[in-house]
Amino acid sequence: MLITAILTISILINLVAAFFVIARDPRSAIHRYFFALTIAFVSFGLINYISIHPFLIDQLIWIRLDLVSAVYLFLFLYLTFSTFLDKKAPPLPKLGKFFVVYSIFVSFFIMGPWVFTRLETTSHGVQPVPAPGIVFFVLQQIMAILLTAWVCRNKYVKSNASQKKQLKLVIGGTTVSIITIIGFNLIAVQAFHTNVFIPYSSLGVLAFTSSFLFSLFRYRFLGVRLIVARSLAYILLVFTLAAIYFGIVLGSTIYLIPKQSLFTQGILPLIGALLVAGTAPFFRRLFDKLTNKLFYRDAYDPQALLDQLNKTLLNNIDLGLLLRQTTEVIEANLKCDFCYVGVKELATEKLRIISNREVHFKRSEISYIESEIGKIEEKLVITDDINQSYSKLQRALNNNSIALVKLLISGHSDEGVIAYLVMGPKKSGNSYNKQDLRIIDLIGDELVIAIQNSLRFEEIRGFADTLKAKVDEATNRLQRANEKLTALDEAKDDFVSMASHQLRTPLTSIKGYTSMVLEGDAGKITPLQKKLLTQSFFSSQRMVYLIADLLNVSRLRTGKFMVETAPVNLADVVDQELDQLKETAATRTLELTYEKPEHLPKLMLDETKTRQVIMNFVDNAIYYTPAGGHIKVRLIDKPLAIELRVEDNGMGVPRSEQRHLFTKFYRAGNARKARPDGTGLGLFMAKKVITAQGGALIFESKENQGSTFGFTFSKSKLAVPPKSK
Repeated sequence: MLITAILTISILINLVAAFFVIARDPRSAIHRYFFALTIAFVSFGLINYISIHPFLIDQLIWIRLDLVSAVYLFLFLYLTFSTFLDKKAPPLPKLGKFFVVYSIFVSFFIMGPWVFTRLETTSHGVQPVPAPGIVFFVLQQIMAILLTAWVCRNKYVKSNASQKKQLKLVIGGTTVSIITIIGFNLIAVQAFHTNVFIPYSSLGVLAFTSSFLFSLFRYRFLGVRLIVARSLAYILLVFTLAAIYFGIVLGSTIYLIPKQSLFTQGILPLIGALLVAGTAPFFRRLFDKLTNKLFYRDAYDPQALLDQLNKTLLNNIDLGLLLRQTTEVIEANLKCDFCYVGVKELATEKLRIISNREVHFKRSEISYIESEIGKIEEKLVITDDINQSYSKLQRALNNNSIALVKLLISGHSDEGVIAYLVMGPKKSGNSYNKQDLRIIDLIGDELVIAIQNSLRFEEIRGFADTLKAKVDEATNRLQRANEKLTALDEAKDDFVSMASHQLRTPLTSIKGYTSMVLEGDAGKITPLQKKLLTQSFFSSQRMVYLIADLLNVSRLRTGKFMVETAPVNLADVVDQELDQLKETAATRTLELTYEKPEHLPKLMLDETKTRQVIMNFVDNAIYYTPAGGHIKVRLIDKPLAIELRVEDNGMGVPRSEQRHLFTKFYRAGNARKARPDGTGLGLFMAKKVITAQGGALIFESKENQGSTFGFTFSKSKLAVPPKSK
């Protein structure tokens, strides 16, 4: 009875698992072969049991079918392990192909009289009489075992630590299963002439099933853990409810109540059914909880973990507190022995290890791990999966119980924050599965940003402590430099003022004597002499204006710039200034015209400085207008204002440079080419003089079309007081 129950449970579990495996990925070779192997195990266990209790057909045929199922069991065992751990099925070697063909041949050969000829009855029961052809069957079994062992050996050598654990588990369960099947069915029957142990072959099927199931939830074998867990829960539920029902009905019928009574035939089954229905939810929760505990000891809600982590990262900026709470969240959800974060901002800095618990790492080994871990070209390093060429690193990680290291590296080398997420093994002893590794990758992506922000915060907080001292030091240096610059500036202003005053005296003499010679006071002069002296006179005049500009700039810096107003007839002033420039315009073949108003009221102006402005505007027009051009000076008497406009058709000012034109020392690019000796002070001082007298500048220009410079003064503001008239 026990053997029948074990066989039934094994067959049901194997069938459920087999169909779920093939349904998950029917195109995968490993899934197809595993499905076939599981069906072969089920067929063997079932036919083996029927061969002892035959029905429908002769017992000898059932025994031969039992051997056929064994042939295909060993064939699919070899094919399954040939594709184990491979994404694609590798091509079979020549010996493997021969074995497949040979196994198919043996399966047909067994059904004839060449393996078992007949049955004979002995003191031990009915026994099949072997024929010489049984050697073909035994040879097929031996070949299967040797080929499978060779394949497993090669797989084991090439696999990583996690894959080795899978191989050990599945090979161990399969080995126990094969030994049990061969021992109880072949050796016991042929060597000891007894079939007493044949029913116990179902234990071999159970061994295979157990190793398979354990590999499912322990090492994620074939990725069907959830399906198997739920299937097992419902199978246990059905068996339990069936046991309760039949236990109540049959037990009561046999031991307590007469079989033919109304109670046993009507009421008792109803009571059993109601009891089953009432207890079903309880047992369902019980078995769900049991299978979850068995299969999902490490289960957690990924979204809840990420939400909890994001809350921690958003609510903290202090690096120590942030990492301590983060490691606590990771430990609680992933159920690992420990979780640490190592952080360093620069290669020269020491690694800071932060966690919610005390650190027990060996400092020398951690330094070695840190230096070696970067040589591996993977950001997620799992200790069990490290290549054999890094065996020393693997030993160092194992010595410190480190299961994996996640490298957190910023995207820019100039912000070279490097951090390591270090995790110990799971408390359950299970390996980190694919979901765990995906979650760790997501954690790493978020954690490195939070670490960078915290380090910047630390830097800012530390900088705030030293900022005042640095600012004070810089302020002192700036103050000392400013004092030196002020002294130098004053010396410069004094020098410019002194030099300007000293230059004005000889220039006045030169200008006066030149004027006397031109007027004939020293005798008659030739036309050539007059031309040369005229140029000298005008050059002296420009030098006087330049010195005046320098003096005014110096006075502006020292606050001594003063406007001394007096009643001025602006029309006469303009006329006088143009008289001095007409000959210069003529030498450059320029047409210089003046529109003078007939009656113009006097204005309170600084005549000297205003003359300088007029001279500057007209002089610029002469020099920046090409030969053959014209310059028109218009003094306009408007109802409320007096306006001076100097209009030319010269080179103009580029639009991009117009906004800088009235600043000190600035000259447009085309002006520098046309007149390299300019200073850039004329327009600057013109603006100062006009605005200081309450006027406004006029400026219009288009490149290569000409310019208009001028000013406007309000009559009411600059009107001459009655007494001054």
